[in-house]
Amino acid sequence: MANKSSLNFLKNMQNIAVSQKNYGASETVKEMKVAAKLCPNCGAARAKYDGLTRCAYCGYKFIDTSLSDGIFIKKEDNSRDGK
Repeated sequence: MANKSSLNFLKNMQNIAVSQKNYGASETVKEMKVAAKLCPNCGAARAKYDGLTRCAYCGYKFIDTSLSDGIFIKKEDNSRDGK
């Protein structure tokens, strides 16, 4: 009996989702892209493990300031000293 009621719930949710009106702008379909910040000095990709402020390979500075804690960026994302 519980299985039948869960199927009814799922069917109702599916019907609600299909019948929803669009209240915003029209949708545009775009091709998905992935972009990486490349070092202008040596061409290497920026590696989060080695820090976001300096290139791990040649030492080029992407950012001159220190990063602080935010929503997606943390102070641990600063490049390590001595590299």
